[in-house]
Amino acid sequence: MFDTISPPTAEAVLADAITRDFAGKVALVSSFGIESAILLHLVAQIDPDLPVVFLDTGKLFPETLAYRDELVARLGLTDVRVIKPSGAQLAAYDPDGRLWQKDTDLCCAIRKTNPLDEALTGFEAWITGRKRSQAGTRANLQSVETGADGRITVNPLAYWSDEELEAYFEAHDLPRHPLQAQGYTSIGCAVCTARPLPGQDKRSGRWAGQQKTECGIHMPRAMTKPEWPESLTFDV
Repeated sequence: MFDTISPPTAEAVLADAITRDFAGKVALVSSFGIESAILLHLVAQIDPDLPVVFLDTGKLFPETLAYRDELVARLGLTDVRVIKPSGAQLAAYDPDGRLWQKDTDLCCAIRKTNPLDEALTGFEAWITGRKRSQAGTRANLQSVETGADGRITVNPLAYWSDEELEAYFEAHDLPRHPLQAQGYTSIGCAVCTARPLPGQDKRSGRWAGQQKTECGIHMPRAMTKPEWPESLTFDV
C-alpha cells in the first residue's frame, strides 16, 4: 500500500495499472462529471484506447451527455462503452420510471450497480476519479485498494486538493461541465442531483435530504435479486 505521507503521482499510479500491473485487464469508469476531464486527460496521455465505461442510467442531465461527446472527441478516446440498464429489470421494477421516488437504493442497483458489474466482467481492476476532498465518507481513500466488488480499484486522484484540480484544468485548458457554471459541484442523475448548500461538501447535493451518500458502485454488493420487492407502489 502506498504511503500517505508521500503518495505517488497520479501519472505513476495510472502508468503502473495500465501498462504493468493490470495490462489488458483494467478499465476506467467515468461519470463525465464536474472533475472527470482531468482523469480522462491523464489516461489519454498513456493509452487513449483504454476501455472507458460510461453508465447511461436514462436519468442523466442532457448536459452530461453533451459533455461526454465533447471530451471523447477532444481527448481522442477510442473505446468508450455506453452501458445502459437491463430492459427486463426496468420493465419489472421501474416500468414508469419513477422508482427513484420510492426506493433510491433499488433504483441505483438497477440503473448503475448491476450494469457496471456486468460491464466489468473479465476485468481485474477499474480506475475511478474518487478523491478524499469530495466528502468525509472518502477521507481515508487510498490510491490503490481492494474494492467492494472484489476487484482492485485504482484512485489516481485520491490525494489531490481542490487547488490542484483547478490548476490542472487551467494548465491543460480542459473544457468544463456545462452545469458547473450553474453551481453544481457533483453531478449524477438529474432527478437526484441538486446544488450543494453553502458550507457543505461537494457531494452534498447528491440525494439531498436523504441519508444516502453513495449510489452503490463503491459499496458491498448486499442487494441481490431475490431480496427485491415483487411490486412497488408510488404516490401520484
